[in-house]
Amino acid sequence: MSDRSGLDRRSFLATGSALVGAAMAGCSGDGGDGGGNGDDGGTAGGTASSDETVKIGVLEDQSGNFALVGDPKHKASLLAIEEINADGGIDGKQIEPVTRDPQSDNQRYQELTREMIDDEEVDVLWAGYSSATREAIRPIINRNEQLYFYTTQYEGGVCDKTTFAVGPTARQQLGSVLPYLREEFGPEIYTVAADYNFGQLSADWVKVLANENDAEVIGEEFVPLKESSFGSTINRIQEADPDFVMSMLVGANHTAFYEQKASTGLDVPIGTSTAMAQGYEHRRLEPPAMANIYAGVNYMEEVPTDSNTRDGGFVDRYFEKYPDAPYLNEEAETNYFSTYMYKEAVEQAGTLEQPEVIEALESGISLGTERAPEAPEGETIELDGATHHVDHHMWVLRADEEHRIEAVENRKIPEQFLTETVGCDLREEAEQTQYTPVDFFEEAE
Repeated sequence: MSDRSGLDRRSFLATGSALVGAAMAGCSGDGGDGGGNGDDGGTAGGTASSDETVKIGVLEDQSGNFALVGDPKHKASLLAIEEINADGGIDGKQIEPVTRDPQSDNQRYQELTREMIDDEEVDVLWAGYSSATREAIRPIINRNEQLYFYTTQYEGGVCDKTTFAVGPTARQQLGSVLPYLREEFGPEIYTVAADYNFGQLSADWVKVLANENDAEVIGEEFVPLKESSFGSTINRIQEADPDFVMSMLVGANHTAFYEQKASTGLDVPIGTSTAMAQGYEHRRLEPPAMANIYAGVNYMEEVPTDSNTRDGGFVDRYFEKYPDAPYLNEEAETNYFSTYMYKEAVEQAGTLEQPEVIEALESGISLGTERAPEAPEGETIELDGATHHVDHHMWVLRADEEHRIEAVENRKIPEQFLTETVGCDLREEAEQTQYTPVDFFEEAE
């Protein structure tokens, strides 16, 4: 594998400043209208799938507020499609990708989703970074019974017959990093989160996980997305003197927290489900801004699996196809492996008919490390047919003073909330619901 750790940091800073409007982690808001037509690799017009082709729709942000995190998703989908086509396609049929750039605009997402379903008649759709986007298009998806993959790490709880939310949930991400930090540093937690749906639900999960791990949230605050001054927040953290901080801050403005905590000398360990894996702050910011940050993730470019890092591995293949790409992020890997999950389901079903493909997906699809680079050699990840979520291999990755990344823990964490707490089983009941922790846990209230 080519050594990317030595790339010029200022080139990353330049890239980051050009795209710094990206807001992370299932962020709410419509975004801007961006620019560019975003039809790279796409098909204008076209016809429904023939006997020889499979039409895959890809709506990911290549411009606008979410381009920093959405463009790698778009690229990874096309990489998987190219590989599958080169290997004979899906059940002998070549994939025809149909792509558009929604430009980080939820109204445009709704329009393009209708176009994908009504005009393009895609067999399956990948779409959207933010939770707000998902919820803007999910009614259209539901009305049309469209098979849909949502690949962002998110707050969790979606139990929906045609939606496969295959990114890691907050319970999986926080459930990897919080227990590790509690064991290493102590039980007292200070939570800082974005002041909207994702941040609030993630903070609820911190309280649930604290209770399960004999820890305590001694302080909690929610920061508006427009806020970029964290002096008062840092002072309150210092006064509270927690053993560690849980940060679910998101977006360009909130990135300032990490720079400001470093400049004030705040060196408390910080756990996160949002930083580094998506917007690669450890590459874009000058050290030591991200020092002592612990990310609970299913994937980062630095995940030390053989299939990810070896010569000719996932990272090499991605940058061979996209040599100017700045980073291979968490959601990109999820777009990649979920395309292979779809391939397996179609071949198992023996048809492109969406109800039959959904049934095949619900039978459970397992992928090894070659198709899911997050998994170490000899291990797998599984699609849980009852909930349409994935039992991910989760990593705790730490940035040091020079922003070098090391893996300090890794283990498979199943989807638990919908399975064990809610009792969601879409094979038995075709729901279209999103459940939240406050519905089931007193400590989340």
